[in-house]
Amino acid sequence: MTLPRRAQFDLPPGVIYLDGNSLGPLPAAVPGRVSAVISSEWRTGLIRSWNHAGWMALPARVGDRVGRLIGAPAGSVVMGDTLSIKVYQALAAALEMRAERRVVVSDSGNFPTDLYMANGLLSTLDRGHSLRIVEPEAVIDAIDGSVAAVMLTEVDYRTGRRHDAAAITRRAHEAGAVMIWDLAHSAGAVPVDVTAWGNEMAVGCTYKYLNGGPGAPAFIYVRPDLIERVVPALAGWMGHDAPFAFELGYRPASSIERLRVGTPPIIQLSALDAALDAWEGLTMDEVHAASVVLSERFIAEVDRRCPDLTLVSPRDPMARGSQVSFAFEHGYAAMQALIAGNVIGDFRAPNIMRFGFTPLYLTEADVVRAVDALQRVLSERLWDRVEYRIQNRVT
Repeated sequence: MTLPRRAQFDLPPGVIYLDGNSLGPLPAAVPGRVSAVISSEWRTGLIRSWNHAGWMALPARVGDRVGRLIGAPAGSVVMGDTLSIKVYQALAAALEMRAERRVVVSDSGNFPTDLYMANGLLSTLDRGHSLRIVEPEAVIDAIDGSVAAVMLTEVDYRTGRRHDAAAITRRAHEAGAVMIWDLAHSAGAVPVDVTAWGNEMAVGCTYKYLNGGPGAPAFIYVRPDLIERVVPALAGWMGHDAPFAFELGYRPASSIERLRVGTPPIIQLSALDAALDAWEGLTMDEVHAASVVLSERFIAEVDRRCPDLTLVSPRDPMARGSQVSFAFEHGYAAMQALIAGNVIGDFRAPNIMRFGFTPLYLTEADVVRAVDALQRVLSERLWDRVEYRIQNRVT
């Protein structure tokens, strides 16, 4: 195992970056790749680059690279649009697959946008559907014969608590429901095996652990045996079987490409493609094992030196993702003070300080130095300064 791979990332000197669970840092290969796309493929190739530079095939080709990290076979993942759009597509398709049922199950730990998109879709359909939101621990008991789809985020964005995806998928199938997993906080963080789980669909973003950059395109997975049964609710021209035939009627592609919608963001897809080079030669088991070492050291150091913080993530490393969260009454201000000292994490309301552990570029020495800084913020009450209490738009 060759970790960390710090040379493959362009991190600012002196910064300890513990927020890769929210936005991954810049991979060193990305600026050159993006520059080449702009100055050569776009500037010189112009529209010819859709063919000569392989732009049209990029969503599926990069999809296969992401697919390797989530246990998906080639040809079952495609890139494009935002995660919110992919949630909408997946849930709409699931409801069509179980047209006689009217309940969608999710949990209170789900990322809010998933719930917003679900409510919006159900309202638009106006067929009497309901969204059943339960506590994370109550999900399995909430899945019964009335449920059309179960839609969950595997790793909780606030606490890092991790669902038992295999067990929940099994229960969904026993009840005849479609299983959709949001892997936004899983892909590139923990071992995922959608093939072994057998879930029908999965979605996720690529700007967190996959380091694709702000606004990087999302992905959607469909189990290969179901692809021709998935009805695209958003029937965009790039999902057409022959987009350049310009037919007035819609015929979905017979492959995963039917889940494409609009013109793909070539510059951002190219950045993501270059970013994924950092994963070459690694398995997710190796990455996760290294992440556990880092997060366990962090928890032990904080427990020993920062008694004012309360761990809200599971103590069992197998029950959480690659992030650790602590509650603190003055969490927002404390995080701002920490960031001012070049240790970057983030905050989630009402009182949670989040820290991500990505072994591609972090070491145990970084962890110890981060807790040194955190201890100083608390012991010297730096969080009590006025400038750290000013609420930014992004927390």
